[in-house]
Amino acid sequence: MANQNNMERRSKLGYGSTYRKGDAKEQAQSEIKTVLGGQVWMVKPDKSARFLNPCIWMQTGLVNFKDCNNYYDCTTCKFDLGMTRKVEKGNQVSWQDAMRKRPHMNRVCRHSLTNRIEKRTCAYDYECSKCDFDQFFEDVWTTKSKTMPGEIQYVKGFDVPVGYYFHDGHTWARVESGGYIRIGFDDFSLKLLGKADALDLPLMGKELDQGLAGWGLRRRENSADVLSPVNGVIVEVNSKVREKPEIANREPYGDGWLFMVRSPDIKGTVKKLMDDSASPVWINDEVGKLEKMIEEVAGPLAADGGYLKEDIYGNLPGLDWRNLARTFLKT
Repeated sequence: MANQNNMERRSKLGYGSTYRKGDAKEQAQSEIKTVLGGQVWMVKPDKSARFLNPCIWMQTGLVNFKDCNNYYDCTTCKFDLGMTRKVEKGNQVSWQDAMRKRPHMNRVCRHSLTNRIEKRTCAYDYECSKCDFDQFFEDVWTTKSKTMPGEIQYVKGFDVPVGYYFHDGHTWARVESGGYIRIGFDDFSLKLLGKADALDLPLMGKELDQGLAGWGLRRRENSADVLSPVNGVIVEVNSKVREKPEIANREPYGDGWLFMVRSPDIKGTVKKLMDDSASPVWINDEVGKLEKMIEEVAGPLAADGGYLKEDIYGNLPGLDWRNLARTFLKT
């Protein structure tokens, strides 16, 4: 996969700017120093920041500017469909033909062109449907390989990654290349319930319904259903987590992912979830609820403003499993 500099990424602070983490002692030169969420950020206006997710039609020089807003799922992209129709009518050069006019060594793979892999020369004259690598990248590599959050916010001891969507039943979803959605447990739920003895994960091909029970977990004599954060069909299950559930606790947003899902309506699905601007506030409120529950069973000194530790349920036997599942997993 293409190397990405996590120190500079598209900023929600402003269009056409990049930012990186800084410190209070750092001197600002061409950058603007600001503080957000207790972290110092160095913000810099940068035209290149607009091109971190470039559309393939822009990369081939056929449009002046077009940023990909469909997760590189060209098959469901309205812009790509419109351009393809213009090509069919003879009013537009296709991006494939534009690339064929380039010198041989500059005829790079479409995934390299859009910065998703290192430079790779196209060997199939842009007949992607005949390319073994293209199929491998879209159907195997993307679904099986883990991703890691570039930035993580810390809210009262719990990790909340940037670029992830959250369901209020404490599961997360992340849209990845080609429109696949990776899902898993969030850090809060795993620290709350501790290491599961088993995860009751469905098989590939199972259809998940957003907001309904999609799978479950068991710990000793206790069990709990978990609500799916998205609609879609499971195309890959993380077999490592099925065999060793503790992987999810160790790396909830990396190796601990649960499923890859294909959804017919990606934007409609994630629109109902919390993005990284809302999730820290939500987690803060959830911690507040938990602290009150802890005080009820263990006294006021049990939650004194410090960070809660892992396996909260296991370390505080007075907490009721069913009440925890009902309150936080919504089941």
